[in-house]
Amino acid sequence: MSIADRIHWFKRAAAGCLLAALTLTPLAAAAADKIALGALRFTSHSGGFVAYEKGYFAEAGLDVEFKFFQAAQPMAVAIASNDVDFGVTAISAGLINLAEKGAVKVVGGALQEERGIDGSAILASTAAYDAGLTAPGKLAGRSLGITQTGSSFHYMAHQVAAKEGFNAREISYKPLQKVGAIIGALKSGQIDSMIIVPHIAKPLQKSGAAKIIGWINEYDDYQVTTAFTSAKNATERPELVKRFLAAYSRGSADFNRVMLNQAKYPDEVDDMVKLIHKYVYTSRPYEKAAPSIKNGAMRLQPDMRLNLTNVKNQLAWFQSEGLVKNTVTIDQVVDTSFVDTY
Repeated sequence: MSIADRIHWFKRAAAGCLLAALTLTPLAAAAADKIALGALRFTSHSGGFVAYEKGYFAEAGLDVEFKFFQAAQPMAVAIASNDVDFGVTAISAGLINLAEKGAVKVVGGALQEERGIDGSAILASTAAYDAGLTAPGKLAGRSLGITQTGSSFHYMAHQVAAKEGFNAREISYKPLQKVGAIIGALKSGQIDSMIIVPHIAKPLQKSGAAKIIGWINEYDDYQVTTAFTSAKNATERPELVKRFLAAYSRGSADFNRVMLNQAKYPDEVDDMVKLIHKYVYTSRPYEKAAPSIKNGAMRLQPDMRLNLTNVKNQLAWFQSEGLVKNTVTIDQVVDTSFVDTY
């Protein structure tokens, strides 16, 4: 090869390298946006876990760090204080009050109760069951553990009472701040009942510590958890919000396809459960954690769509209980520009 030919070859090679560099996608070429995502160590939060483990957040240009909570209201406070960028948990009175102040916005839906798919169970302690608490209609006069007043557990109990035809104030509510504390109180007989997701409810029944006496999806078309962010992100960084929701949706879709059809995809179920086990029941060996994780499969909203009708009902209930101002509007709580609503 002559010197001229070599020069020509090197020029072509250099041009090819430059072209390859220029054709990198903007997200691949740019540094990822670092975000903190609030979550609970529940199977129902698996949309985020799957999105992280399968690289969907990374592909969306998001460098995600999980921050774990033990109740819904502290997560809303963390959004308002900028300690967390996104959260996925139930709507609480605290969240609505922060939304009314312009700090927080609901931007999508996550966990949805659906008939035919196991959801949140109503539990009676074994002692209370033996003493006659054998059905949800018998909760009047009984104690029920909740995290905080105005929590999702508080709301669900009221929906049960309304359908069963007794005054919800006949239930004695015990705010215990953390889910773990509620479980401990049920096991020790300090409270008569609680409402909890199936991956916790079923093992409690199997162990003999409690009895499942009903299911929330028999009482309410409940949008259990929502995705939310700061109002500032919703208004000033809408593209960031869209990328987050799109990536989370991909994780939810994978979860639904496999975990709601476990008999159809047995090999994929094992892989999915091993992934989720990195975040749920981490203190247990896989063999003991797997059955509970499989039992916790609930419907996650496709494309993060939002049951706005139910969210409006939730807002009306919080207002009727005097937990939030009657002047709060749904537009203050929810930004409907990001996902489909119904």
